[in-house]
Amino acid sequence: MNQREQAKKAEKKAEAPVAEPVAEVGEPAEVEELAKVQEPTEGALVEPAEKAVEPLAEVLQRVEMAYTAYMEAEKEVARAYKVNEQQIEKEYKKAEKRANNAYEQNIEQAGRVLEETEQQTREVYRRAIERAEASLRQAKEQAEEAYKKAREPAKQAYDESVRRALTTRNEAIEQAWAVRTETIGRSWKTFSKEQR
Repeated sequence: MNQREQAKKAEKKAEAPVAEPVAEVGEPAEVEELAKVQEPTEGALVEPAEKAVEPLAEVLQRVEMAYTAYMEAEKEVARAYKVNEQQIEKEYKKAEKRANNAYEQNIEQAGRVLEETEQQTREVYRRAIERAEASLRQAKEQAEEAYKKAREPAKQAYDESVRRALTTRNEAIEQAWAVRTETIGRSWKTFSKEQR
């Protein structure tokens, strides 16, 4: 059977008095109303009408089943969306909790590092002060020792200079005294001679 023959057969079925076109199929109650409207009238032949109603009833039943299945599928899709949304929300909460935990751990670790660094810095400072104080004490001791060592020869040189200066003074005084004595003696001699 070719396509033309199939088209002619479909046209004959469409011309049947019972086969009124269904504009839209709505709720199942509307589908039942359409089925009631399609019942044959009194003057029509009963046999062809019953044959035509049976396939329409089957079609309407299939449409009703399809509509019910569609509604169930729509509900299932809505449930799936809801479950998916809940799952996404749950994953978000987990991720948020992990991020908060990581943040708190990082803060704690940074605090520990800061505290350890401050302790190490204080220890380094304390040791540096101790070394500086020890160096200062050692430098003072060395300076005192150097002062004593330098003072002793200086004192000796001072004493020697004072001794020499005293000796030179005494010698100069003695010489001056001797010159005076000699000069006075000569002067007396000269004066005595002149007096005679």
